[in-house]
Amino acid sequence: MRLYNTLTRKKEEFKPLKPNEVKMYACGPTVYNYFHIGNARPFIIFDTLRRYFEYKGYRVDFVQNFTDIDDKMIRRANEEGITVKALGERFIAEYFKDAEGLGIKEATVHPKATEEMENIIALIKNLEDKGFAYNVEGNVYFSTKKFKEYGKLSHQPLEDLEAGARIDVNEQKRDPMDFALWKKQKPEEPAWDSPWGKGRPGWHIECSAMANKYLGSTIDIHSGGQDLVFPHHENEIAQSEAANGVPFVNYWLHNAYLNVDNHKMSKSLHNFFTVRDVAKEYDYEVIRFFMLSVHYRNPINFSKDLMEQAKSGLERMYTCLDNLAFLKSKAQDSAMNAQEMELANQLSRYKEKFMAAMDDDLNTADAIAALFDMVREINGNITAASNGSVTLIDLASNMMKELGNVLGILQRSRQDSLDSEIEALIAERQQARKDKNWVAADRIRDQLKEMGIILEDTPQGVKWRRA
Repeated sequence: MRLYNTLTRKKEEFKPLKPNEVKMYACGPTVYNYFHIGNARPFIIFDTLRRYFEYKGYRVDFVQNFTDIDDKMIRRANEEGITVKALGERFIAEYFKDAEGLGIKEATVHPKATEEMENIIALIKNLEDKGFAYNVEGNVYFSTKKFKEYGKLSHQPLEDLEAGARIDVNEQKRDPMDFALWKKQKPEEPAWDSPWGKGRPGWHIECSAMANKYLGSTIDIHSGGQDLVFPHHENEIAQSEAANGVPFVNYWLHNAYLNVDNHKMSKSLHNFFTVRDVAKEYDYEVIRFFMLSVHYRNPINFSKDLMEQAKSGLERMYTCLDNLAFLKSKAQDSAMNAQEMELANQLSRYKEKFMAAMDDDLNTADAIAALFDMVREINGNITAASNGSVTLIDLASNMMKELGNVLGILQRSRQDSLDSEIEALIAERQQARKDKNWVAADRIRDQLKEMGIILEDTPQGVKWRRA
């Protein structure tokens, strides 16, 4: 498998630190609100990477943090008249609701900044003892000039980065590029005891501390959105490598931006949407499918038209599975004949195309194209013929679900058992058709349609699906 490494700016063969194990860290949300669709992209993309590693037989230790203390949280908690802790707990719970809807698996560990203070403070003290950090009246800063490789992730020398930096009024940093490791308590703010007095950690230090604690001083993969390359991930590298004296991350992966109707998403443009907002109009699975329809390193444009295309594409795949389930209920033969064996081989070749795409820097767009090729083959040579063997039907259905599971889609069963009322109506309609009572048959069909049940008459019998 080859992955594009932001650090080296090239695709590299993935070689884990330990055989068949992957240590992976992903930046999680700051829990002051529902997460927006821009956040959803890295959550979905790197969940898919994790799923693919597991599919290939790796054991994945996956850590995703919750930032549950920062300026935005303090402001919102004050606005609502509640504690920061209560605000964080509420939106962590809401995160899991949306994540479950999107098919995002829970991490191996979901550490919270507020529960890792001892570890965070120990890391800052380590940096201070080694001369990389300095204390100014209870505020502790990292000295970027002390870390000679600062800028290696964003591929800019420190001098260029410094040219665009500034020191805010009343700020105590020795250098514009230095960044906060520990912030002195302000009035009415939550705070923790430390060697430098009461305060709270800076944003960057928590990820370094958590990655080191749960995964080790060197890890395989660190992921996040493109916007995190600088300064967040650059600062993580500086902190971690200054403290531990070894490379922090072997492969840095970043997804490109999401735009809305070809514009940058922002509240001022009134095009800012949370996942919860979008899920009111589109199923969560459609959102996930949409996010995977474009390669993660390419920008993706969110629009109603593109969401409708994603909805139709996903529906086409589910319809194929529904047709296979229906055919299986009518199939007579169990074993495949020679022609079907060749068809099974062709389906396996589409699976190989799927795997090749995923091995090529997680190219989910091409992997989905391979799935659509498989759907076309099934529709043209199995469901159209309407006489496939049980073995072939099972092989086709299982292969679609197997590869769909890698992407986190196609796992829902839509052939739900009908309640007794619907079953009775379908049976009544069938009898009306036998009796050539077309008025009654049409009336029952319309009644079922109003109940959300769509019927389709085929030579093999009546098929149904939910609208």
